[in-house]
Amino acid sequence: MRIILFFGSFNPIHYGHTSLAQYVLANTDCEQLWFVVSPHNPLKQKSDLWDDNLRFRYVNDAIRSIPNTKAVDTEFHLPQPNYTVNTLRHLSAQYPEHQFSILIGEDNYNIFDKWRDWQEILANYRIFVYPRHCGITSDRTKFPQMVWLDGAPMFDISSTEIREKIRNGEQGSV
Repeated sequence: MRIILFFGSFNPIHYGHTSLAQYVLANTDCEQLWFVVSPHNPLKQKSDLWDDNLRFRYVNDAIRSIPNTKAVDTEFHLPQPNYTVNTLRHLSAQYPEHQFSILIGEDNYNIFDKWRDWQEILANYRIFVYPRHCGITSDRTKFPQMVWLDGAPMFDISSTEIREKIRNGEQGSV
């Protein structure tokens, strides 16, 4: 089975994440999309994260009605901080019958060569890139084997914005 992995803190998950997942499933040859909830992305402060199990539960709740998706807590059981390459190695060993791809945002495309063992990821996994259109300019020739999802819808929402609104008591507008 062809599975695309959507890594993220999902701190919290929102309709942009779920709508993008639906777009990816409808517009690629991937048969399933797994939300990989990350307890500790090395590029983010862990202190800013909501509880791991709470975020995982929210992801499960958010995708319950979306066919061919599931939430996985694989990274909860791996050494932290969580490096994508370690998770890919683990999942590939655990599920050798599956072909895994990953979904990254354009912001991560621009720093991909700073990821741990990025050459291994590039050589062994398909990578789909979600354009962010938020003032980012990318040299698309840098990693020509990556697939850009240029037709993907754009969303004017972020987890950071949601957390800020909650902090400011604006729950009704979230």
